[in-house]
Amino acid sequence: MIGYTAAARAAGFDSTRVAGGVLRIDAHQHFWRYSATDYPWIGAGMECLARDFLPADLAPLAAASGVGGTVAVQARQSLAESRWLLELADSSPLIRGVVGWVDLRSNRLPEQLRECAAHEKFVGVRHVVQDEPDDRFLLGADFVHGLEQLRDWDLVYDLLVYPQQLPAAVELAGLLPRQPFVLDHLAKPRIKTGGSHGWRQDIEALSRHANVSCKLSGMVTEAAWRGWRREEFTPYLEVALAAFGPERLMIGSDWPVCLLSGDYADVLGIVEDFLSRLSAVEREAVLGGNAVRIYGLAAG
Repeated sequence: MIGYTAAARAAGFDSTRVAGGVLRIDAHQHFWRYSATDYPWIGAGMECLARDFLPADLAPLAAASGVGGTVAVQARQSLAESRWLLELADSSPLIRGVVGWVDLRSNRLPEQLRECAAHEKFVGVRHVVQDEPDDRFLLGADFVHGLEQLRDWDLVYDLLVYPQQLPAAVELAGLLPRQPFVLDHLAKPRIKTGGSHGWRQDIEALSRHANVSCKLSGMVTEAAWRGWRREEFTPYLEVALAAFGPERLMIGSDWPVCLLSGDYADVLGIVEDFLSRLSAVEREAVLGGNAVRIYGLAAG
């Protein structure tokens, strides 16, 4: 599934072209049927998220922004949710891939992977590591053993971490050099307070591992909600671009979580405006081609 840029170019493969055209992909969004029990993290001040969000809600927003496909990412650590997302993917052509959850520390992991990976749209796995109190959770022996099994099923692993957990992510990427990783939300730098020094160093260290890519997503909720300016994000985007290059970056909305701080089109517009400095081919890669290549998404 993974074809790194040098190899792709050597083979004459342009990763930004799909079925004769450019397929724009929102590489990070969520769906849920809301209940307070299932989504306890939706608390006070987040009432706009306390309802159902389904493909029919996203489809007109995506169409208006020229998005032709999405990667739906887990929001609950539940095998039942992974199954539900795959059911949605069966009925919605908008969903090109699902990054779900399986219990990477379970003795039953092989059968969980066998079940989920039987679906062609199951492209990756994620654990909500940001909620783990141990900053080195990623390096636990049982967790690493589970990660080692993902390559047997050609699956990506999405890294959802805070800045203080990045050193463990750097170590993990070196420990499993053949496992593709995707960093979600730039590891959530503290944009509201302008902090970036240690984060920048760790991002640069992580990017030195060729098996790691990065999503330009989740930034507006790390800024002042509904009070941000586009230029606030530029320094963080510049770090990501310099570190990963346009061949290892993807755009993602983090819808509907982004609604806490910005509308769908405005959130995508932050990255789209920033990409204006790149060539057309490089922009197309970040806006869709890389997601298709890295996740192995179906073209149609």
